[in-house]
Amino acid sequence: MRLLLALLLPWLQFFTIGRPFAGLICLVLQITLIGWIPAAIWSVYALSQYKTDRKIARALASR
Repeated sequence: MRLLLALLLPWLQFFTIGRPFAGLICLVLQITLIGWIPAAIWSVYALSQYKTDRKIARALASR
């Protein structure tokens, strides 16, 4: 679900992972049609990093 959100509304996805400042920057980037593709790529990348960070935190907590 977050991946679809990252592609359609990249700026909103940043708010769901707790990065509101990046979300505002992404919104400014997304306002231009040319900036939509870089905003979506950035959003998908940030989502993948968020998932990786959560997996690492879970692994360290289970030690």
